[in-house]
Amino acid sequence: MAILATFSQSSYAQTVDPSRSETTEKKAEKPTAKAAEKTDPKALESKMQKVEVQGARNYDERRQDTATKIVVTQEDIVRYGDTTVGEVLKRLPGVTMGGVQGRGGDIRMRGLGAGYTQIMLNGEPSPPGFSLDSLSPDMIERIEVIRAATAELSTQSIAGSINIVLKKSVQTAQRELKAGLFEDGGKYGGNLNYQVSDKAGRMSYSVSGNLNHGQYERPSYIDEVRTDAAGNTQRGHTDILGWGTFNNVGFSPRINWSFENGDTLTTQSFVNASRFVGHNRELSTGALNIYASDLQQIQSNSAMFRTNLNWIHKLADSAKLDVKLGVNYNKRNTDVGLAGYDPSSAQILDRKSTSGGTDKGLTMAGKYSAPYVENHSFVFGWDGAYSKRSETREQADVVYVTELQKIPLKPIQLNEDFDADVTRLALFAQDEWNVTKQWSVYGGLRWEGLDTRSKGNTYSEVHNKSSVWSPILQTLYKLPDSKNDQVRLGITRTYKAPDTSRLIPRRFISNNNSATSPDYTGNPNLKPELAWGLDMAYEHYLPGGGMLSASVYVRKIDNIVLSTVSQEANGTWVSMPVNAGQATTKGIELEAKLPLRALMAEAPAIDFRANLSFNWSDLNSVPGPNNRLDSQTPISANLGIDYKLDKLPLTIGGNASFQDGGPVRISVAQSSYSVPKRVLDLYALWKFDAKTNVRASLGNTLHQDNISASSYVDSKGSSYQTNTTPTTTTFRVMLEHKF
Repeated sequence: MAILATFSQSSYAQTVDPSRSETTEKKAEKPTAKAAEKTDPKALESKMQKVEVQGARNYDERRQDTATKIVVTQEDIVRYGDTTVGEVLKRLPGVTMGGVQGRGGDIRMRGLGAGYTQIMLNGEPSPPGFSLDSLSPDMIERIEVIRAATAELSTQSIAGSINIVLKKSVQTAQRELKAGLFEDGGKYGGNLNYQVSDKAGRMSYSVSGNLNHGQYERPSYIDEVRTDAAGNTQRGHTDILGWGTFNNVGFSPRINWSFENGDTLTTQSFVNASRFVGHNRELSTGALNIYASDLQQIQSNSAMFRTNLNWIHKLADSAKLDVKLGVNYNKRNTDVGLAGYDPSSAQILDRKSTSGGTDKGLTMAGKYSAPYVENHSFVFGWDGAYSKRSETREQADVVYVTELQKIPLKPIQLNEDFDADVTRLALFAQDEWNVTKQWSVYGGLRWEGLDTRSKGNTYSEVHNKSSVWSPILQTLYKLPDSKNDQVRLGITRTYKAPDTSRLIPRRFISNNNSATSPDYTGNPNLKPELAWGLDMAYEHYLPGGGMLSASVYVRKIDNIVLSTVSQEANGTWVSMPVNAGQATTKGIELEAKLPLRALMAEAPAIDFRANLSFNWSDLNSVPGPNNRLDSQTPISANLGIDYKLDKLPLTIGGNASFQDGGPVRISVAQSSYSVPKRVLDLYALWKFDAKTNVRASLGNTLHQDNISASSYVDSKGSSYQTNTTPTTTTFRVMLEHKF
């Protein structure tokens, strides 16, 4: 959302959307009130509506706001017919995806994963257990990529924030149905989306829903080489095949009331349920793995409910009070069966594991704004949340002894439960000051505290408490004698708090324990990572919506959290996070949007989009070279093109993306490597008429193999593991019809 745009009294208020600007409304109201005695009411109403439409069309958040951000519109979001938000995000400037290409993964800004990028929903951190995949892209009004922090939003955003803003207001009655089919590696699925929106007096409403069904089959393989201190070498190879089905259903109603006194009340809810059934089979050669073969079966069910209430109350002298209240609930349970076999296919292990968990939470936020001084927009507010997580896990092993089994087994019996309470409270104040018509300054201060308490039947009670002060300064300067050029500067204090799973000292057991596949346990003594940041940017705007920008950033991060691997006395390898040293990360980001007709009036209707990012980082606690933060992506790029044919109702386009890989030094003993990833997506849109479209797309057309490697080397020997995952091209076709 635009920072302070709702309350701005800037010199550019004439162009601001009236739904966001109190100032614009006042400017429209005063002459209207004077003319009411002489003017026909119907004519006056028509005139006021015309002013509102014009304002909404002209306001450009990215260009006008002092706080730096990239705004992605609904048109861009639905262009490729994506069925998940993750597929949309991967094409945004400076955003990359971890994991296997074409299959989603963790979302990263500036190439950084592991929580350095904050994901928000309507300006609030996404609640525990919430998945972006539960949102249909059709429900989204816009996506904001926020590179430099602001006091109004949580400053847990060292790399930056991605804010998903959902549709709220209803402009016209709408009935829309989308039905799609997709194919992925010979497996088929489908999805159905619908949306109904309308107005009834002062109330408007919208109901959205989605159904998804899919199947998958994914082969991969692992090669491993281990060498002991004497130089003896062992090799192993494992073929893996995963297959299964997934189903998802979602329902999202929203209602908006507008009262006579100018107040608005909005409620928005989500109900989502999903079911996953999967299998994983491994066949191993060599003497490294515990099992010659194994078969794992997984069944997982989850249900989520979230509702929010937002009240905006107008006060005297253009002041406003904006209050939000939210409730969320998430429940999930998983049953896992693992059968292990020796080289003769005789069973040596029968493991049954059941786990379940619930997340319950409350959120409350509010802000008071008032233009006490001309050309200033002051905002004071609070932001709080409470969540409670409860989990249980039971595991029962039955071990059989055979003559051919490779490694003796010990049964593991578990009966664990734990609770975790997380309380967050933040207070903030900010001001956006229009110093001159060319120069605006944003200043903010935020205090945010976290309190985490956990207790379980297998560990002592854990209590972790932390707080951070975040001063923020940003400025926008429009160059004199130029309507199209401007520069930005931002100085921010941000942080990254350890998530609950990293604080709880529970043991998660690896099926094949090794230095490259260790067990995992949390660390209750973790401290937040703290960062000072500097952001600078130059922007040049072109006619017809084109723009060119170049930006640089630097982050200095203290209390870096690294995952260290060690070997216990019984030979078991364990990974645990620890605070270890300081890191510096920096980069350059270039972006261009170029409608060809902005250069040549008679040119075809072709739009170009391109972005290029370079990222560097180093950790002082890890020897170089390649001591990068969290496997940071050093180079990423996107090149997109859209061509709207003049003589046919057809639009075609595509996007080519590149993510560099390379070696990474994780610690003195640990290293990893990944190959560069190249992805090409294509789409075509045929408009039969104003109400009916057919959209077809091809995803991951290059279907490049994903290859990653990890190693552990110390005085006792070495272990090298390489994972290779073939990928497939996905085909989607969708019929879109408005009633």
